[in-house]
Amino acid sequence: MAKRVQLVLTQDVSKLGRSGDLVDVAPGYARNYLIPKKLGTQATPGILKQVERRRELERQRQLELKQQAVTQKEALEKVGSFNIAKQVGEGDAIFGTVTTQEVAEVIQQTTGLEVDRRGITIPDIGAVGTYEAEIKLYPEVIAKVNIQVVSS
Repeated sequence: MAKRVQLVLTQDVSKLGRSGDLVDVAPGYARNYLIPKKLGTQATPGILKQVERRRELERQRQLELKQQAVTQKEALEKVGSFNIAKQVGEGDAIFGTVTTQEVAEVIQQTTGLEVDRRGITIPDIGAVGTYEAEIKLYPEVIAKVNIQVVSS
């Protein structure tokens, strides 16, 4: 069997790796496909140092993002509860539902923090009351806040 070749990917390649990854591939795959299409370059000591430096910078950036998320979580949990006014019908039932967009807007108005609505998980809200929402700020950082639905 032929010797494997080490390449550093310059672009994401499905089922192989992401840009900057060091991969072992068959020599023919490298010579006939990856290198001509500029998807990878031969791994040299200088390029390996660049890859390592880039990984370290990315690790530090992710650490900063996580720290920011923890700070946001503390700020959100300090406020604790957010009020959303909805039109109410019979039996304290609300017209429509409370959306993640509304929750994100209320958080923005109250605290000034921008929260991505796609990271907000709320239960089905159909009546006036208090509900718990989870806000995913970072993969390991989830804030829990109360949503108080009141009549307008």
